[in-house]
Amino acid sequence: MPKDQPNCFFCTMKESDILVRRAGITNYLRNMHQIDDQELVLVLSGLWSIAMTEPEDGELPSLGIFECMASLIEKCVNDVEWLLSNQNIYIPYYAAHIIGSYTINNVDLAVKAVDAGVIPPLLELLRGKMSWIEQRVAVRALGHLASYEKTFKAIAMHEEEVVRLAMHLASTCVETVYDMFVGVKDRSKRLRYHCDLLTRGVGLGDLEIENRKAEEWTSQLQCWCLHLLNCFAIKGRSLDLICKPEFLKDLCEMWGGLSNCTSPSGVGLIRILCYSKVGRRRISEAKQVIENLCNLSRSSDDWQYIGIDCLLLLLKDPETRYKTIEVATSYLIDLIELRDIGGRSNVGETIKRTLLGDFQFRNSKIIKNCEVQRALEGTWNFHIRKRTTEKTVSDEKAEEQRILVALIKQEGNHSFGLGRIQEALEKYTEGLELCPLRFKKERTVLYSNRAQCYLLIREPDAAISDSTRALCLSTPPNSHCKSLWRRSQAYDMKGLAKESLMDCIMFVNCSIKSDQPTKQHVKIPYYAVRMISKQMDSTWLFKAAQLKMISKCTKTQEVQSLEDDDDIRIHQEKLPSLRICMQKKGVMAGSIKLS
Repeated sequence: MPKDQPNCFFCTMKESDILVRRAGITNYLRNMHQIDDQELVLVLSGLWSIAMTEPEDGELPSLGIFECMASLIEKCVNDVEWLLSNQNIYIPYYAAHIIGSYTINNVDLAVKAVDAGVIPPLLELLRGKMSWIEQRVAVRALGHLASYEKTFKAIAMHEEEVVRLAMHLASTCVETVYDMFVGVKDRSKRLRYHCDLLTRGVGLGDLEIENRKAEEWTSQLQCWCLHLLNCFAIKGRSLDLICKPEFLKDLCEMWGGLSNCTSPSGVGLIRILCYSKVGRRRISEAKQVIENLCNLSRSSDDWQYIGIDCLLLLLKDPETRYKTIEVATSYLIDLIELRDIGGRSNVGETIKRTLLGDFQFRNSKIIKNCEVQRALEGTWNFHIRKRTTEKTVSDEKAEEQRILVALIKQEGNHSFGLGRIQEALEKYTEGLELCPLRFKKERTVLYSNRAQCYLLIREPDAAISDSTRALCLSTPPNSHCKSLWRRSQAYDMKGLAKESLMDCIMFVNCSIKSDQPTKQHVKIPYYAVRMISKQMDSTWLFKAAQLKMISKCTKTQEVQSLEDDDDIRIHQEKLPSLRICMQKKGVMAGSIKLS
């Protein structure tokens, strides 16, 4: 075709005569895969822009764009010489992205895409015939097609292969991207077209921008793999394959991170698995998965309610209850006074009924673990018997008890100020035992103060327990600033970086809203900055891959060059991700200045 063919195409798009315009577009799309011209990518880029901005417009799909994109991908995969000529290396990415954009929310267009034969070429990209860049858009498009009943069967024809590929890609993509791109510090050694695609729309890119976008895209790639697996799991298909112990363990480590905080990632798939008997049985056998759900249930993560949902599903199943209760009891009893969260009401009451079911039916002896049994008995006595007893207490008597508790708290504060931590701890405990359950504000402070004592005597588990109880009593839940900071410190002691980070971010947001609601510029306390910096580094998406690469290094100079990225300061490239996450978790007044 002549070199000015792309211009002819764009002129055709502007043709005022509809019939002429449609005929011209149809002809161009039909023959597009035969074009051997460096301007071909310009046309494809234009089609990509149209698909992105007008995904519901069915004109181009009706004129053969799906057939065209499928043909282009097939030619790129099968004709390496053509792929490497001109700028054709960009074609598979744009073609797969166009398919995914048109099928994201429109089942009719998804049916057209399947009928046009897009699945085989997309599978070629998913198999890794190109690179992770193309795998990202291929799994995105396949996930859209698998989410509709009318097109799921077409994907299910390749079920085992698709599931295995998605599982493998979800488990390995982070390390792959780090080894092939992010870990390559010399920009000249990175694939040029990868850099161009990552920085499209942001002008001239640099190492910082490329790495930031690579992190975002890698997280999306992983999450879209999990979405594709969800489409099978929610129908009860391939559960034995998805529930392999190794993959369940990998799921625990899959987190959208600050760059993709709108996706539940691994825990989202775990919840789907918990709705099936096979999934619950396999998860109950994986102690690491249950512990991960327990930690999530006592965090400020947006997906806290999913962790609670999963644990409740496991506890309600007689076959998985007693394996789960051995691990989950000490976590869930801290949440018994939690009210509304994640659109769910009376969450704590549901937890209480589920945990204490054995006591209700006098079957507590089934539980073999003595510590768990004592914890449940203590919960029964405190939340059932004490509440029943307090119903008979008059308001005057309750007020007298409140005043007495306030005096005991003051004694505890005095002891704390003198450095007598154990004595203060005992006073706060005495106050909690005497304080009527109805006085939630007073109990919040007592729990939080006792958590601080536990921190100082290096008992992080007890500190997490008490600060969690204080946060459940706060209004709204998870809004008591001091308890958030104390739990963040306790999680840091235990090496649970993600939980510590989420609490610290929530602490900063709560502090901003309560202390400086009208100021345009706010400052984050230095100690919070250091904690956020430390945990952002520990939870960095590529951290494990980076450490693995460091362990392979044999030269001191190579190790040092990698460790230079681990400075305790908040790296500038991570600030945008932090800002997005903080804005999502709470309204920030004005701009942030890190002090």
